[in-house]
Amino acid sequence: MGNEAKSKSSLPVPGGCVSWWQQTTRSFPYLSHNENETVPKSSKYVVIGSGIAGGLTTFQLIENGVPAEDIVILEARDAASGASSRNAGHVRPDAFRGFQVYEKVHGRDQALKIIANERLVFEKVDEFVKKHGVPCDFNPATTFDVCMTKEFADFNARSLKLYADAGGDISHVKFYEGEDAKKRTGVRQAVTAYEWPAGSSHPAKLAQWLLTQSIEKGTGFFTHCPATSVVKSASSTADKTLWDVVTPRGTVTAATVVHCTNAFAPHLLPQLSSFVTPNRAQAHAIIPPPSLSGTKIMPSTMSLRHELRHFYSVAQRKADGIIILGAPIASPNVSEAAYEARFTSDDSTFNEEIQKDAWGNFQACFPDLREEKLRHGEGLQGTWTGIVAMTPDSVPFVGPVDGLPGQWICAGFNGHGMARIFTCAPGVAKLILGGAWEDTGLPECFEMTSERLVKLERGTVGSVFEPPQLKP
Repeated sequence: MGNEAKSKSSLPVPGGCVSWWQQTTRSFPYLSHNENETVPKSSKYVVIGSGIAGGLTTFQLIENGVPAEDIVILEARDAASGASSRNAGHVRPDAFRGFQVYEKVHGRDQALKIIANERLVFEKVDEFVKKHGVPCDFNPATTFDVCMTKEFADFNARSLKLYADAGGDISHVKFYEGEDAKKRTGVRQAVTAYEWPAGSSHPAKLAQWLLTQSIEKGTGFFTHCPATSVVKSASSTADKTLWDVVTPRGTVTAATVVHCTNAFAPHLLPQLSSFVTPNRAQAHAIIPPPSLSGTKIMPSTMSLRHELRHFYSVAQRKADGIIILGAPIASPNVSEAAYEARFTSDDSTFNEEIQKDAWGNFQACFPDLREEKLRHGEGLQGTWTGIVAMTPDSVPFVGPVDGLPGQWICAGFNGHGMARIFTCAPGVAKLILGGAWEDTGLPECFEMTSERLVKLERGTVGSVFEPPQLKP
């Protein structure tokens, strides 16, 4: 993408569609907190964005000694209304698949660190939820990469070998092929399958729990209050830069501003306009028939993969049996018009063509979901849109914003935030409090540096998950 990124980032649209996660958390007491109140004139810290990244960054700052009342969180809509409440509910690390493409872009050392970091994130989420008793329906289990074509089976086999040969740990990965793969996954089209530890959660409940902890300790939280600009304050001195965070309900001046805005980051940081591309993705809630209910629910999540970028994510919730089906980033089965329409930050509606493709593919894999077999109340119940943030090198931007002292970023998760945020957010909190990059434990390629932006600008770093060319 680089200079050719189709970035149309803006503020979140006021009328975003309501996801299944949002439908089931309408009683959250801080959903529209302070929606009519004027923001304070000053705060030591301002966190922009109330999703899991913003909520966890705030939580970590407080855990490490920052007084809660010294922090203000700004949210453009209601609480955690962005990707954190619109994703497919997976907490699914990449066990090896991305290694060969990450290696081409970032080199062997960084590729190994990227995969290892994702495994660590799953462990961190598991540890965090258990330690704090977070009621977010977290279900640690396993996941399957289901290879639906011989071509992708060959790709995955090559990725596994390259990762292992490079020293990557594959001791937690199980492999199945032929009839064994079909039996293990329940997908009759499976060619091969790989299984490893992963989980699922109710992401809105997780984000809302994080917000609650900070708000009840004294953090100021203002919903329906977008940050429209961040400019150097006239109150700055030669020794200290201050920032005016402008909102429709007043301006709050702060020394530290943290951008946890994911796909919307370029609105406040225009230097990222070529490097963070909003991309509309879809998810669907399905009521299962008896053959996928009760004791017959799918114990593992899965990714039904036809090609590297043509896939569908599946997670059946242990809490209630609802199946969450995620649509692919790009599918060769949809028209060019439907594909192009996805490069937007507008999540107010969904694409019926993509819905039809995802639902049809899932019905083909699980024939009991065909319309003629379903009772009233079963089947597809709802579809919603979320905006993911794609970067040219497929890793997030974390750390200080060059040239803007006191501004920080934790954004650009490439639709993979649930497998990255739980190390990225604690990492940026450590940096804000004076730590070095080495203290974060993050891959060096995640850091937002001027050198990285120059490489992206020159096109010397290729995209790992560049959408495929559509068939004519």
